[in-house]
Amino acid sequence: MRRLFAFVKRDFLSDVSYRFAFFFNLASILFSVLTFFFIAKLFSHSVNPYLNEYGGRYFPFVLIGIAFSGYLTAGLRGFSDALRNEQLIGTLEMILLTPTRLSTMLISQTLWKFLQATLNIFLYLIIGVLFLQVNIEMRGLFAALIILVLTVTSSGSLGIIAAAFIMIFKKGDPITWLFITASSLLGGVFYPVAVLPEFLQKLAVLLPITHSLKGLRGALLAGRSFDDLSLHIGMLALFSIIFIPVGIVTFAYAVKRAKREGTLVYY
Repeated sequence: MRRLFAFVKRDFLSDVSYRFAFFFNLASILFSVLTFFFIAKLFSHSVNPYLNEYGGRYFPFVLIGIAFSGYLTAGLRGFSDALRNEQLIGTLEMILLTPTRLSTMLISQTLWKFLQATLNIFLYLIIGVLFLQVNIEMRGLFAALIILVLTVTSSGSLGIIAAAFIMIFKKGDPITWLFITASSLLGGVFYPVAVLPEFLQKLAVLLPITHSLKGLRGALLAGRSFDDLSLHIGMLALFSIIFIPVGIVTFAYAVKRAKREGTLVYY
């Protein structure tokens, strides 16, 4: 726990040293929310059958999408970005020479990214609820919390695999590119998956973000219970069960190979 706290403290101090970054992040969130709020005005007087299960309004639907998709980005990019940064500043080899377990390093390196993503989610929801008339169903908070945890584990495990590519190849990360691109197109961030052609809907089922956003929208916008969302929760749990051991084994192999070839300090 001391090592984990040390990593988080280091990353926190590094980020807060750039004082304008927080204000830029806040402005980015505000402009993003307002952009989609005014776009949603185009559909305010029309009934879209694809949105009926989420209350019929487009803005709450897309607000949940853009807010919680940040967890996917944090999970996929957190490990590889942290690893790349350690390579660039020359501290990766020193960390791996310390008696720090590999699992501790992996979790610690990206924890601050998830904390940042959580703060951003609160900012999105606060702006939406307090100023833009978004209603959040409190009945679905427990189910939403479970889905959020499984979103972290499933996306984070994919991020570990992406970090393994960085460890071996230094540049080029097909895992992050593939899943972020596919998730933006097929995952239902900006529009319901149901509008896609049938063959693309089948591909969307294979993406964790599809089940994450469907579950979160069902919980927070429609107040659905844990039992109602059991399909999406089960799929996220399955992704986590499959990807976590694959990610750890892959990264351990990448570290072992880099040590054997003497390329830890290369970037």
